[in-house]
Amino acid sequence: MSRYLLQRLLSLALVLLVAVSLSFALVHLLPGDPVELMLDGNLGGLQATPEQEAALRHELGLDRPIAEQYLAFLGNALTGDFGRSIASGQPAVLAIAEAAPASLALLALALPLSLLAGVAVAVAATLTRRRVLSGALAGLAVLGVSMPGYWLGILLIEGLSFRLPLFPATGNEGLRSLVLPAITLAVPSAGMIAQVLRGSLRHALAEPYVTTALAKGASPVRVNLRHALRNAALPAVTVVGMLTGGLIGGATVAEIVFGRAGLGRLLVTAIAHRDMTVVQAMVVFVGAAYIVLNLLIDLLYSWLDPRVTAGRPAGRTT
Repeated sequence: MSRYLLQRLLSLALVLLVAVSLSFALVHLLPGDPVELMLDGNLGGLQATPEQEAALRHELGLDRPIAEQYLAFLGNALTGDFGRSIASGQPAVLAIAEAAPASLALLALALPLSLLAGVAVAVAATLTRRRVLSGALAGLAVLGVSMPGYWLGILLIEGLSFRLPLFPATGNEGLRSLVLPAITLAVPSAGMIAQVLRGSLRHALAEPYVTTALAKGASPVRVNLRHALRNAALPAVTVVGMLTGGLIGGATVAEIVFGRAGLGRLLVTAIAHRDMTVVQAMVVFVGAAYIVLNLLIDLLYSWLDPRVTAGRPAGRTT
């Protein structure tokens, strides 16, 4: 297990290096002079003076050789120093730290909702003996995947905020303000989880070990939930990891629709103001979040199927 973990950490460290390098290249790949672009986006249409351009160029280190800039950027990234926001003047990391709690709270509610709903629909659709109910639940999963997040968010605001004033339509105040954006994020993910888990669960229930266990008098509930569901969860775990990463991107849409102040809104504002220091910091932060998420998914997968850590092909576990 320790060797497997070390291999995963080394590979993920390489991915993080690529993310940091892409963040550095972001400024240099922009068409035109990045200093002029950043100043033009934050001076209210006024023309930047040569002195302002020279000062910003020196602050960002853009007046040094490219190799020296890259090494300095790597060193600063390791310490979390991405410079100051052009728009607000505060450190970029501090801007992210102030916006992160709102987004993390949203994700912390949306992910359990998507898991609970997805697993419940998949298990009910697979184990029910009523074909009509099974088809209806399967159709519900397809509907969840098909609905665009922004459209679902608008529907929820219309129904549960305007017509039935149960939840606030916008803002970050209190737990009630999390409910509608969390549902907006959770529904498409729950639909995908239900689809994948339903297919793998149907396959697992057709395996000989399930028939044998039932023939020996084992409880159907125990066989279905302890053995079949655990084996069926293997492909679903990978999907959950991908969807959780998608939730990070989907949070941007939810925060815009529901007027929440979070990382997504910070990124959109930074792009609008051409605030490249904040954008660079966000690229590295989101990349690091994906890396940690993938590591957790790998560890969960290896726990569900220990043969992964032994280097053998993953397969059915009983």
